Amino acid sequence: MNDLPPEVWLGLAALVAGWIDAVVGGGGLVQIPALLLGVPGATPAQVLATNKLSSIAGTVSSTATYCRRVRPDLRTAVPMAAVALVGAMGGALIGVHIPKSAFNPIVLVMLVLVGAYTLLKPDLGSVTALRHIGTRHTALAMLTGFAIGVYDGALGPGTGSFLVFTLVGLLGYAFLPATAKAKIVNLATNIGALVVFIPGGHVMWRTGLIMAACNVIGGYAGARTAVARGSGFVRAVFILLVGAFIIRLGWQIAG
Repeated sequence: MNDLPPEVWLGLAALVAGWIDAVVGGGGLVQIPALLLGVPGATPAQVLATNKLSSIAGTVSSTATYCRRVRPDLRTAVPMAAVALVGAMGGALIGVHIPKSAFNPIVLVMLVLVGAYTLLKPDLGSVTALRHIGTRHTALAMLTGFAIGVYDGALGPGTGSFLVFTLVGLLGYAFLPATAKAKIVNLATNIGALVVFIPGGHVMWRTGLIMAACNVIGGYAGARTAVARGSGFVRAVFILLVGAFIIRLGWQIAG
C-alpha cells in the first residue's frame, strides 16, 4: 500500500466510503482518516473541504437511486434538508477553527451512544412506525436536521449514520426509508459546507476530484445493494460499521 501513489489508495478509500455511505452513512469515517494519512500536510479545513467535495458526488448518485427506487416521503426530507443546509453553513464556519485533536474523541462518544441504543433495541428500524405525526413530526425532524447539519459542517464523520439513527430511533422509520431520506438531507449538508469551504480556498481540487469519481461508483453500487437487500441488511451493516469505527477510533485515541 505504501508503494502506491497517494491518489490511488485515496481513490480506493473513496470507493469503499461511497458504498458504505450509500448503505447506511458514515463514509466520512473512512475518507477523513484516509486524507489525514494520505495528505499529512493538509490543514483540518482542507481535509474537511476535500472530503465534502468527494462525498457530495457520491451522495448525488445514491440519492438519485433511492429517489427512483424507494420514493422517500419528501414532506419530511425537504424541510429537514433545508434547515440542515443552513446548519452546515454555520458549522463550516466553526470547523475551520477546530484542531485535529478534537475530531476523534467527539465522534467516538457519539458512536458509542448510537451503537449501544441500536443493540439494546433489536426490533428498531424493522418496520416504519412513526412516533409523531403532523407538525410535531416535522418540527422534530427539522430540529434534529439543523443540529446534525451544524455537526456535519464543523466535523462531518458519521453524519449519515447519525441521520439514519435519528430517523429510525427518534422518528420511527424503518432503516431503508430512513437511509433514503438521510441521503437527501446529507446532500444538503454537503452543499452547505462547500458554500463556505470553496470561497475560503480550502478544497484540494486534484485529490478531491479523483476521490469524487470513485465515490460516485461506490455510492451507486451501495444504494442498489441496500434497495435490493432491505432494512434488515441495512441494520446489520449499520451495527457492524459503528462497532468497527468505535474500535478503530478507540485504538487511535489510546495510542
